[in-house]
Parts: sequence; C-alpha cells; structure tokens
Amino acid sequence: MTTTIDHIGINVANYEKSKKFYIAALKPLGVTVMQDFGTVIGMGAQFPYLWISEGAPGHMHLAFRADSRALVDEFYAAAIKAGGKDNGKPGLRTEYHQHYYAAFIHDMDGHNIECVCHEPK
Repeated sequence: MTTTIDHIGINVANYEKSKKFYIAALKPLGVTVMQDFGTVIGMGAQFPYLWISEGAPGHMHLAFRADSRALVDEFYAAAIKAGGKDNGKPGLRTEYHQHYYAAFIHDMDGHNIECVCHEPK
C-alpha cells in the first residue's frame, strides 16, 4: 500500500490577484492552469495538484491518494470514528473524471480532508 498527497487546495482573499500571481510564479516550473471552473483553478504539470479558490484564507483542503476504493472507504470510517465530520460520503465524483472515487471529512479545525482513488475499482 502506498499513500501520497494527491492534491492540495488553498483559499485566497483576492482570487483574481492570486490567480495572476500563481500563474506567473509557477510558469518557470512548468506548472500551468489545467482546469478552470470560473472561481477555482487547478494547476499542475501532468495533472492538477494545486487548487486555488476564493475564500477565507487559512482554510485548507488536503487530499491523500489511495490505491483502492476500499481504502477510501476505510479512511472515511476511521476518520468519522476519530471525530471527523462528514463532508461527503465515499462515492464517485465523475465531474472530475470517470474513476474519481473519494470521501471527504472536516477535521477538528474545519479543514477539508479527502481520500481519493483514481483507479476503476
């Protein structure tokens, strides 16, 4: 079993100003806007792993990558048992891609913690 950070999301006070900053600052590193939802951008090189959205600064979204959907389910159950609050039960999120299977919880400080599997099963 291998677990890695899949992606991270940060809120910014001024979306347009921050969007321009990140596009310019990360361009030399080969990081570009790969997805744009109007008020949220996903940046990366081969896949979007940095998400920028307008909101209260200090709020963070952190996603861990799991090797299987079963591990996503186990993460969710363990996180809820440990005191996390439901923010999205395990399931497919096809708005991202056809195999995106994820679960979301809020930790004790309200951060959005996700576990995601990109595999078809």
